[in-house]
Amino acid sequence: MQEAGYYHKLSENSVRCNLCPHQCIISEGKPGLCRVRSYQNGMLISNNYGKLSAIAVDPVEKKPLYHFYPGENILSIGSVGCNMHCTNCQNQNISQCIGISAEQTNSYTQKELAAMIRNKSIQLLAFTYNEPIVFYEFIYDFATRFQPGGTECVMVTNGYIMQEPLKRLLPYIDAFNVDLKSYSNTFYKKITGATLKPVLQTIETILKSHKLIEITYLVIPGLNDDPKEFRKLAEFLGKIAGRSQVLHLSRYFPGYKMKLPPTPLTILQELREIAREELDFVYIGNTGEEFDTNTYCPGCDKMLISRNYYHTTITGMTGNRCSSCGTEIHGKFRNND
Repeated sequence: MQEAGYYHKLSENSVRCNLCPHQCIISEGKPGLCRVRSYQNGMLISNNYGKLSAIAVDPVEKKPLYHFYPGENILSIGSVGCNMHCTNCQNQNISQCIGISAEQTNSYTQKELAAMIRNKSIQLLAFTYNEPIVFYEFIYDFATRFQPGGTECVMVTNGYIMQEPLKRLLPYIDAFNVDLKSYSNTFYKKITGATLKPVLQTIETILKSHKLIEITYLVIPGLNDDPKEFRKLAEFLGKIAGRSQVLHLSRYFPGYKMKLPPTPLTILQELREIAREELDFVYIGNTGEEFDTNTYCPGCDKMLISRNYYHTTITGMTGNRCSSCGTEIHGKFRNND
């Protein structure tokens, strides 16, 4: 059993978990809302410590990350559990532990994960698929003790975490994709079972740490596609991050408990134009159709990175600058002189 961090005892029979803003009160033998942190024998236990439900090599663009070593592969791993309960979840089996528990997954040590990275000759690692926040202890131990030299770590996350554990982890994570689900607290409460403010705080804290962050916004018709509300979200990102902030508009498809029809492409295009008033890099993805996902220089409009689905080519950059006008492009790019 692996003891979890960030909790305190309330009595002999219960503890309060302080990892995420739910701050669950957990009784002896019971799990928290994430389904993977439970109180046993006087301790809060991380039941999914070292438990992996999925391992795959993906293009980094699939995370999605478009300004973090574009064109490279990333080793993606996931566990089980999540501290949100989104009714439209696309990975509900592992996130909500439907038909699978931590005990039914394969166990890996940090040394084994490090060896896997070396054997695959990959320099990028993503904690993804389920919510990595509820995999916190394993991520922290790996990043601080066993991470192979040169490996850069990514978290694909909902951002629902308390500030203290976030700040403790920040030095060891190189890039984030945060799923900002809406700019409405009502939406968060109804659709995810969580709240908006802590997610906005997470985004601001990551930006202040100068770590790379890209934002994904899944557009659900009739629920979070109101242009006026979305404009406020774009203005928020522009204000705290500047025009260089990357935003991914993702198309919704029916899944789990939500049966609404897929997002019309016209809505995605309308929201992209609104976001472009504040941000230079706004991409539409997960459409099931071919879309322009290329990166263009905000200074001279030259194509810098071409993308054909997940085939990516850097065409117009020297280092991190446009090779035509010299405009600096925010992100991490391999030397392509």
